[in-house]
Amino acid sequence: MLAVAVIVFREVLEAALIVSVVLAATVGVPRRGGTVALGIAAGIAGAALVAAFTGEIAAAVAGMGQELFDAAILFTAVGMLGWHNVWMQRHGRELAASASQVGNAVRSGARPLYALGLVVGLAVLREGSEVVLFVYGIAAAAGTSALAQLGGGLFGLACGVAVGVGLYWGLLRIPMRHLFTVTSWLILLLAAGMASQGAAFLNQVGLLPSAGGVLWDSSFLLSDQSVLGKTLHALIGYVSHPLGIQLVFYVGTIAIIGALMQLNGRDAVTLTPLKPAE
Repeated sequence: MLAVAVIVFREVLEAALIVSVVLAATVGVPRRGGTVALGIAAGIAGAALVAAFTGEIAAAVAGMGQELFDAAILFTAVGMLGWHNVWMQRHGRELAASASQVGNAVRSGARPLYALGLVVGLAVLREGSEVVLFVYGIAAAAGTSALAQLGGGLFGLACGVAVGVGLYWGLLRIPMRHLFTVTSWLILLLAAGMASQGAAFLNQVGLLPSAGGVLWDSSFLLSDQSVLGKTLHALIGYVSHPLGIQLVFYVGTIAIIGALMQLNGRDAVTLTPLKPAE
């Protein structure tokens, strides 16, 4: 549940960031609210369509071996999570600036009103599509129930929307540096856990060696079946009796993505306050 909440919160926060910047940059523009709402609705509809096709694809390839399919989903999610963190580390500020420029251009009459809906719709579609894939990956790795996924998703959605509203009403004065840094490292640990579980699936079908077998058994301290154990498994990939290959993939994922994040700097999203139209 917590893993789903973190993912949904982060994705909703990024979409809310774009929406809040666009709205703050177009204060006083007639019909901007309806246009932005239409863009949000279109983006949600597109993400729902992606979710529907994801289910069809899963059903179609299940015959190829559930372990192979789950591993493919997990490693795809790991790649997207890693790329997402690295990209946002470098381009987060540019993304916010671009949204602000579009809003200012519409307000001045240089661009048509529908440009607002297009920018917002694409942002919601992108983040919503990523949520679909990531949540499917979490379900494959941790086996969370549909109810737990729904609860985590709703909690993450509520938190993301609340922060987005706060951004707008605070005239974008809330610094995002610490918030984005914390969620980036949480997502990094989540990606490492997914990679570890994907390696376990491939080991089960004989495509990867165990690399030393079971390294340790910490079930006497924290069982995988306990509430805390299941939570940590979903959130950071905790396993009470990990294989050597799982540790290799876990540490390797953190090292590779973490190094790429460091190389791309610490460009957190820090917004310049916008002056409302007079």
